[in-house]
Amino acid sequence: MKSSEKAMLIAQAADAKQSRDMTLLDLQGLTLVTDYFLIATGGSGTHIRAIVDHIRETMKKNGAGGIRVEGYDDAHWVLMDYGDVVVHIMDAPTREYFRLEERWSDAKTVALSFPATVAAHIGADRESR
Repeated sequence: MKSSEKAMLIAQAADAKQSRDMTLLDLQGLTLVTDYFLIATGGSGTHIRAIVDHIRETMKKNGAGGIRVEGYDDAHWVLMDYGDVVVHIMDAPTREYFRLEERWSDAKTVALSFPATVAAHIGADRESR
């Protein structure tokens, strides 16, 4: 799976769990560390963990398991490292404090728009188990 496809699949999974204020940054050419950052906000620790769990499950189902996750227990800022895509799911105060989008202001912002059927399908997959 190409990094752009992986980034969009992760964003769709986060959207299916009602993450807020998602931003997908294209970091290609700016760093050798990763190609994309997905930054999103969760409303509470429980909500953040639900988003992370759904992303994990969706990616594993699509052959991209075996990732590193940091911050899951505290759930103020959870970092998921898929190599070419790094996911940051934060609570609002943490996101406001660190302002990752400003720190990576040279990155191109990728437009995110999901058909309702895609998000509903990803969410329904989990509920059907």
